Amino acid sequence: MARDMDNTGVFGELRRMVQTTGTVGGIAARLAGNKIGLRSGGASHAEDLKSMLGGLKGPLMKAAQLLATIPGALPDEYADELAQLQSNAPPMGWSFVRRRMTAELGPGWEKNFRSFGREAAAAASLGQVHQAVLADGRRVACKLQYPDMKAAVEADLRQFRMAIGVYHKLDNAIRQDDVVEELSERLREELDYRHEAANMRLYHAVLADCPEVTVPLPIDELCTQRLLTMEWVQGQNLNAAIKAGLTEEQKKRIARALFRAWYVPLYQYGVVHGDPHMGNFTMREDAGLNLLDFGAIRIFQPSFIKGNIDLYYALRNKDMDMAAHAYEAWGFRDLTREKVAVLNEWAGLLYAPLMVDEERYIQDDNNPALGREILSKVHEGLQKAGGVRLPREFVLVDRSALGLGSVFMRLKVKMNWYQLFHEIVQDFDEQALAQRQQAAIKAARFPPETHPAS
Repeated sequence: MARDMDNTGVFGELRRMVQTTGTVGGIAARLAGNKIGLRSGGASHAEDLKSMLGGLKGPLMKAAQLLATIPGALPDEYADELAQLQSNAPPMGWSFVRRRMTAELGPGWEKNFRSFGREAAAAASLGQVHQAVLADGRRVACKLQYPDMKAAVEADLRQFRMAIGVYHKLDNAIRQDDVVEELSERLREELDYRHEAANMRLYHAVLADCPEVTVPLPIDELCTQRLLTMEWVQGQNLNAAIKAGLTEEQKKRIARALFRAWYVPLYQYGVVHGDPHMGNFTMREDAGLNLLDFGAIRIFQPSFIKGNIDLYYALRNKDMDMAAHAYEAWGFRDLTREKVAVLNEWAGLLYAPLMVDEERYIQDDNNPALGREILSKVHEGLQKAGGVRLPREFVLVDRSALGLGSVFMRLKVKMNWYQLFHEIVQDFDEQALAQRQQAAIKAARFPPETHPAS
């Protein structure tokens, strides 16, 4: 058996901290300079930061991507660059692949495969994917976790907390303590590929009635904590498809598949996929969707989902009291009417496409900076109102909505988003959702030590 490559002790973390401390210290210093009116280094430093985070293979990069969706959490030049980051780190070589496979499946691992691609088919933030053919002829994808990832996550989270701590001393509009805790829990979950395999089974169950979406299943006997083997699904990169040119009918089919892939699980099962970037899905030949990455999955209490729907109707009816109750169901505390009014500006940005029963673009205004302008206004309003503490439950729902919105904007497609939404929520019943959720969790067969709270 090969030596365990993951040095998860103090030396692994120390090495990671040496790599990241300069970067994060620089971020903190520039954030401080930005707040007191000094120049932050502008877009040129933001570009350097993006390159550095990509090279570090991921955990800190994921934290930065998340911050880029929260108003005022970063100066504009950082947010603009980090919002574009995707998991595309350079892959590890064949010597790593051979050692990793031996460590996970034993020295005879190659007997499981008729062939195994030496070159990575894709590189992600925490691991890389190789295409292979099983002994029985099935094509599969093998995702191998990079070395030192546990140490990387823990070191990065400490540095992330340091940067956030500096920022909070300068700006208290949005307190992110719970955001950091949520991010920490999700990242630690992503380190266990057995948990991701269960997430795949969960999504296979919740999207069983959505033929426009394909969810590959894991090959259970070839999955470990750091190796995830799953069915290979054939599809085209969506960015490449858009550049090559799509018909209006294709755009509509893609948009419908994307909408249902994210919101059927959320509103019917209380589950969200928290990472809707272009690398996590591909387009099928029929313009359906292959969903690929299941690391950032969140299961919510049914009451939180009811709060989402209540907020929608509160915004439509301009009912401040109902909105306040909805935010409380989300986990917001100590709300004043002034804070509710400001939060409604934020929520209005997310819900706007769902409000009118007509075909429209996801964002009717031609100004691509509109979202940033609204979030800046929200940030200023919350600062004046005394600030809010973001609840953990809010984080991935907000990220999903904004991330999906950016994909729909790239598609440049007109849809009746109102009808798509109401197809999913029209018969909403909190108790029925709870029962469906429990059945889906049971079908997912989560490992006992990673079983989600119900």
